[in-house]
Amino acid sequence: MIGDIGMQELMVIFLIVLLLFGADRIPSLARGLGKGVREFKRVVNNANTEIQRAIDIDEEEPPRRKPPPKELDRS
Repeated sequence: MIGDIGMQELMVIFLIVLLLFGADRIPSLARGLGKGVREFKRVVNNANTEIQRAIDIDEEEPPRRKPPPKELDRS
């Protein structure tokens, strides 16, 4: 599980990332990851807002019923 990662495991992961990407690319990778996380949170927040707005609208207005159609006078 992710919650069971200790300090030694984190150091090993960091060293592997450092070897794979190099020290000069890590800041740009972290920046891109941060932007991605922010964008994901924004999209989730907007979706939650729209869902809540739709729920609030449904609770405020009772369902509208169409009046029955008027019969034509065929005399």
